[in-house]
Amino acid sequence: MDTQLIKTVNKLQDAFATVGVHNPVDLPQITVIGSQSSGKSSVLENIVGRDFLPRGTGIVTRRPLILQLINRPADQSNEKEGTEWGEFLHLPGQKFFDFDKIREEIVRDTELKTGKNQGISPQPINLRIFSPNVLTLTMVDLPGLTKVPVGDQPKDIEKQIRDMLLKYITKPNAIILAVTAANTDLANSDGLKLAREVDPEGLRTIGVLTKVDLMDQGTDVIDILAGRMIPLRLGYVPVINRGQRDIEQKKLISKALEAEREFFENHPAYRSKAQYCGTPFLARKLNMILMHHIRNTLPEIKAKIQNALSKYQQELAQLGDPLGDNQAGMVLNIITEFCSDFKNVLEGHSNDLSSYELSGGARIGFVFHELYANGIKQVDPLDQSKDDDIRVLLYNSSGSSPALFVATTAFEVIIKKQIRRLEDPSLRCIALVYDELVRILSQLLNKQFFKRFPAMRERFYQVVLSYFKKAQGPTSQLVSDLVNMEVCYINTGHPDFLSGHQAIAMVNEQMHPKPPQPVGGPESGSARSTRSQTPVQQQPPQQLQTGNGLTADGESNSFFGSFFNGPKKSKKSNPMEAPPAMLKASGALSEREIMETEVIKLLIRSYFNIVKRTMIDMVPKAIMLNLVNRAKQELQKELLTELYKAEVLDELLEESEYTQERRKECKKMIEALQKADEIVASV
Repeated sequence: MDTQLIKTVNKLQDAFATVGVHNPVDLPQITVIGSQSSGKSSVLENIVGRDFLPRGTGIVTRRPLILQLINRPADQSNEKEGTEWGEFLHLPGQKFFDFDKIREEIVRDTELKTGKNQGISPQPINLRIFSPNVLTLTMVDLPGLTKVPVGDQPKDIEKQIRDMLLKYITKPNAIILAVTAANTDLANSDGLKLAREVDPEGLRTIGVLTKVDLMDQGTDVIDILAGRMIPLRLGYVPVINRGQRDIEQKKLISKALEAEREFFENHPAYRSKAQYCGTPFLARKLNMILMHHIRNTLPEIKAKIQNALSKYQQELAQLGDPLGDNQAGMVLNIITEFCSDFKNVLEGHSNDLSSYELSGGARIGFVFHELYANGIKQVDPLDQSKDDDIRVLLYNSSGSSPALFVATTAFEVIIKKQIRRLEDPSLRCIALVYDELVRILSQLLNKQFFKRFPAMRERFYQVVLSYFKKAQGPTSQLVSDLVNMEVCYINTGHPDFLSGHQAIAMVNEQMHPKPPQPVGGPESGSARSTRSQTPVQQQPPQQLQTGNGLTADGESNSFFGSFFNGPKKSKKSNPMEAPPAMLKASGALSEREIMETEVIKLLIRSYFNIVKRTMIDMVPKAIMLNLVNRAKQELQKELLTELYKAEVLDELLEESEYTQERRKECKKMIEALQKADEIVASV
């Protein structure tokens, strides 16, 4: 049963080997780490009992080697060539009875993935070894830790190897086999240091001490074995590997294992503990640890396989099946769904409403009620009309006869000019709403089925954008017409408009405030009443009283006196000289001019506020009518006209490479997970 557990995990590893390095389930396995010179390869070869790993200087292991040892009793073998052989997962059905050929294949396949330089690759090589001389065991041999790049190794080779090792040993289901040379300081062991980073308590790390026979005379590793140096829950095992000379002289591993046994049995320090030393004990211990580990993690593995399976099946369903014959129906469905989504986003009925930020129709509402309304409110009708300009207009609008009352023409000229200023922000409002519609379009085109068909996404974008642009023209025209309507007819009879009399009264009040009346003074109540009713008649400005151009003291006071305040002419100069080529306002305003100017300004502000309110109300309605609602109602018709045609269906439904690749990956992953599910279910 226990061996069966390891075989189960081996089968799971094989099932997931087809999906490359993206294994979704963390399987229990023994990961072998150590520095380049620690003797990792020799430990593995001693456990297998055969020479089969590449040898040489520099980084020899350049890809993870998943080594599955399978115990196969000798009497079951009908093979003429021998009872031991290896099989590579990438060469199904091919058996290697010559272990030198296994080494050559490891080198060949490594170079295939990493090139002949000293680069490394995270893609594993899966090797199975069937033998009566091995215990059923699964180990992952990882590249040795290195410090300095040699030859044409990449500059960041140390980081690359470290990252790869961490990827394997960080997984909670990995048992870490940290190999360290006993003749070096244990505190400096690269393998143990790295293991401590991911397993600080030492709960899943087992230490292997190599080169015990090369330690200085009188020194031993008893303190380490007793856990007095760096304690590990799984303990340490001392082993002796073949030296470089033994390897060169092709000393048999069986002889080396015999020498190892004799060393421990006869060494005074290890004699009493010989049964806990050496490679055979290490193999048994690893076999036991792995089986115990698998037994504990199997329920969790089952659950992970189920979760991953449902996730990939869900993604495959989203990617959709390869297209059948019903292409027209598919395009029709996509158009209908798109238009329905577009409407829902505008109306706020979308399924995925955000609580984080404004979206869709709410953003258009923000443009209308915040940006546009505030923009219009900030337009000051008098910021471009100075008092002097108004004075000139007043005189010009009177023609040759000085006006008796405030000139209507001057008021109309100024107010029309100011109303025209509202056209730009109104057209800008259309542009902002157009941008929001394009934003909604882009969001809808990010949906899964549009990623699947990039050509359709592109055509949808073009058709809808062109439709928005088409609707933008009539909308701009309607908004311009609204401004022109306001300009062409100044409705001075509007109920909210300040009348001329009210304006004069208000200005008069400002210019000649009433002195405070003592209580019970000589003025009768009826007189006070008369004064309050006709403020203009009570104290009109002097110029309005005297229509003959004479001041109170009888001196002549020219109507244009304050308008053109040129240098005083000498009494001898001719008063009938021609006027200057350009008459511009230069003097201070007279009281009459001040009053008339202030009255005009009051009237302009009053009427302009009415127009502002109208525009703030009407422009959003015009945009909704001609742009937003038209898009909601007629977009489907436009898309059907442009895209629902037999001649463009093939082009529209051409799938993206990403979708095709991802579908293959998902299918491969689902296949592997279903196989894994069957394997686990059988235990």
